[in-house]
Amino acid sequence: MIGVMVPTFNERDNIGLLIEKIFALPLSDLHLFVVDDNSPDGTADLVENWAKKYPQIHLLRRTVRGRASAGLDGFREALKAGCGTIIEMDADLSHDPNDIPRFLEQIKTCDMVIGSRYAGGTIENRNWFRNCLSDVINFFNRLLLGSKVKDISGGYKCYRREVLAALDFDRFVSTDYSIGAELLYKISKKKFRIMEIPIHFHNRIYGRSKCGIRQMINYGWKLIQIRFFSWG
Repeated sequence: MIGVMVPTFNERDNIGLLIEKIFALPLSDLHLFVVDDNSPDGTADLVENWAKKYPQIHLLRRTVRGRASAGLDGFREALKAGCGTIIEMDADLSHDPNDIPRFLEQIKTCDMVIGSRYAGGTIENRNWFRNCLSDVINFFNRLLLGSKVKDISGGYKCYRREVLAALDFDRFVSTDYSIGAELLYKISKKKFRIMEIPIHFHNRIYGRSKCGIRQMINYGWKLIQIRFFSWG
């Protein structure tokens, strides 16, 4: 079973098109796990309606909010459902679902595949400030965590079941966007094989980014905690 895990918060304008694109792929036994953080715009209700057409959609409604816990809860659901391969992606259409078959092909030869904007990848229609911010984040990620991965902060990834099952989700320290760096750090420490493949990153058209100054400050503090005070 292939699982695609998508955390959502106020993605009503994007989620329907994403669902259509995912289930248009020529893949069998594909299941979609949507983890919604009580979106005020009715994202979860829309997903519930789509599930009438695609029963492979699994909706997890949460009453709390947080990108890190949403992702970990989504992984738990996909593992519990028996998925052998799990893909993580954003709901805002910045990640092209048509890349999923490429991930599935590459995961045959490694344990984790990262969709990289920097290892031969490209970024479309994103302003210089966001690009600069991303560069700084990746620099400090590599500096603090000692990783050679070029795109540490990206959110488009594919995992073998064994990789996620080897992690103790209850011992993660991330509360927001640093979850990607923490996952990569702990997976690297366990000596799993990691590969980067180039992707074309599309900046969101509908809705607003949830990443602001407060989230960036939190990200930096969490990197220090991940490096020096986290286990599991």
